Amino acid sequence: MPLVFITGASSGIGQALARRYLTQGARLALVARRVEALQAWVATQGEAGARVALYQVDVRDTEALLAVAARCLADHGVPDTVIANAGVSIGVDLSLAEDLPVLRELYETNVLGMAATFQPFIEPMARRGSGTLVGVASVAAARGLPGHAGYCGTKAAVVQMCETLRGELRGRGLKVVTLTPGYVATPLTAHNDYPMPFLMDADDFAAHALPAIERGERFKVIPWPMGVVYAVLRALPRGLFDALVGSQKHRKKRRRPQGQA
Repeated sequence: MPLVFITGASSGIGQALARRYLTQGARLALVARRVEALQAWVATQGEAGARVALYQVDVRDTEALLAVAARCLADHGVPDTVIANAGVSIGVDLSLAEDLPVLRELYETNVLGMAATFQPFIEPMARRGSGTLVGVASVAAARGLPGHAGYCGTKAAVVQMCETLRGELRGRGLKVVTLTPGYVATPLTAHNDYPMPFLMDADDFAAHALPAIERGERFKVIPWPMGVVYAVLRALPRGLFDALVGSQKHRKKRRRPQGQA
């Protein structure tokens, strides 16, 4: 019975992934700040809830996160899949000194949090000769967008970090998968006041994500039309891209709760 370790599992994409893995018979180790929300969700899962272990931690607290990973290893063994899903989306205006701590929070959660999620499991997985590490990025990683300096930057870092790990772990039996969501209906996107093309339900996202994880796909944009958008954004010449985004009104994005967009 496979073991899956997921951060940011109290809502949105994290909970949708947990739900689908649970229906497939997996054991789960779920991590979130809001453990009460996790407990309430597990209580609705009937007998399957017995296959779920819950851990409360903020992924910005590296020491506490490493301790949770150690407990998981001691109590349940080496996970087959580790999904670094926890993340935040907060608007940043780099002209404001008060937004520098916000930028720090974004990097501590979205980037260092992912690194600290993976680190305790890499060597145990490598010694076993198998395992999958999954980083959840975003289509926002494609280019820098006005008002989103922190979010775009951190998600681009997720993409590059996973790519680096694929090279470093080549030949050791581990797979590294980068999931790149477009717009997914979660608490992070619920209050967006702009168009969200190809918006999809979190359960639909999970239905597409699990096969990609099982196949060990290196980079997967979900849904596929957003993959076209991602490719076009990446291909636009810098001058044209700058002109396009420069014509847009710069609106500072409101704070979003922890989870994934």
